[in-house]
Amino acid sequence: MSTSIRTLLVDDEPLARGLVRELLADFPDMTVTGECQSGTEALSALQTGAYDVVFLDVQMPDLDGVQVLQRLRAAGQPLPLVVFVTAYDQYAVAAFGLHAVDYLLKPLDPDRFAECVGRVQQQVAQRHTHVLGADLAALLQAWPMPPSPAPPPAVEYQDRFVVKQPERQFFVSAAEVCYLEATGSGVLLHTARAAHPVRTTLAQLAERLDPARFLRIHRSFVINTDHIAEFKSWAHGEYLFRMANGQHVSSSRSYNAAIQQFLKRFA
Repeated sequence: MSTSIRTLLVDDEPLARGLVRELLADFPDMTVTGECQSGTEALSALQTGAYDVVFLDVQMPDLDGVQVLQRLRAAGQPLPLVVFVTAYDQYAVAAFGLHAVDYLLKPLDPDRFAECVGRVQQQVAQRHTHVLGADLAALLQAWPMPPSPAPPPAVEYQDRFVVKQPERQFFVSAAEVCYLEATGSGVLLHTARAAHPVRTTLAQLAERLDPARFLRIHRSFVINTDHIAEFKSWAHGEYLFRMANGQHVSSSRSYNAAIQQFLKRFA
């Protein structure tokens, strides 16, 4: 055949891919234009539509070969010709033989491989490359789909603080805090009317605060961006923030990247 057949090799074992590549060297029209070592990589490669045939390992640790094809089909992507490569026993392989262009049983036999390539060449010549056969469609329908990844757990940020005093204890809402200041003995929560001490570290509090609202601008300061009244560039590349309670808080240069990332939201 004069037309180059763009071929993708998918196997999590480098030696297995190398053997297929070596056997394909006897067929000049079979051009290996890509290799993948996982189902996830294969899915990305096949989504480009850049391949005429894929030699696809069935058993892989992330997505198996059939699950890769399922996801392509679910996304409405055209499928290339598929040659399953498998270490399954003869009974399982017989089932694959009904649904794919062909199958190859590991360890690969050169004569059987040549027969498989002949089938691929014939189908490419007949321009059946992007036609999903009924048998292959049936296999993809019956094969178990991989479970959808679980959504990440919702993060619960601290929305109020407990202030302990000798006579009483009370809550201060995080929304009321203009900024937090590290001191030698803990942290001061500065609100519009007062500064309340809490016994913890600024680093521990910063981890529990909503990053959409609170911004660390200095090793000693975290500001509530909802309470910024105005700001300006300050000496040595630092920033000076005037908060809603009238207090001024300056940043340090080591936090400039985070500050500039925050300011980009309003550019």
